[in-house]
Amino acid sequence: MLQPIAHYGCHFLMPLVVALIWYKPKWMMAYFIMILGMLIDLDHLIATPVFDPNRCSINFHPLHTYYAMVFYILLLIPKKTRLIGLGLVIHIIADVVDCSFM
Repeated sequence: MLQPIAHYGCHFLMPLVVALIWYKPKWMMAYFIMILGMLIDLDHLIATPVFDPNRCSINFHPLHTYYAMVFYILLLIPKKTRLIGLGLVIHIIADVVDCSFM
C-alpha cells in the first residue's frame, strides 16, 4: 500500500514542491514542464509485457538507463533546460524509490 503512495507522491508532489519554492511567480508553468518528465515512461510500451509489477524500470527501459540519467543531469546545467532536467531527474528519483520497495 505504501509503495504506490510513495511512487506517485514523488512523481507529482516533488515537482510541485520544487515549483512552489523555487519558481513561485510561475509555479504552474514550472510544475507543468516538470510533469512532462513523465513522458519518458513511453519507453515502457516497447517492453514485453508492457507492465510488470515486479520489474524495476532503472536500467531496464531505454529512457531509464544510466546513460540517459547522465544526460538528464546535464540538462540541469543550462538555465533553458533546467526545468526539463528537473522533471526527468525527479522522475528517475521516483522510480528509484519504487525499485527500493522490490
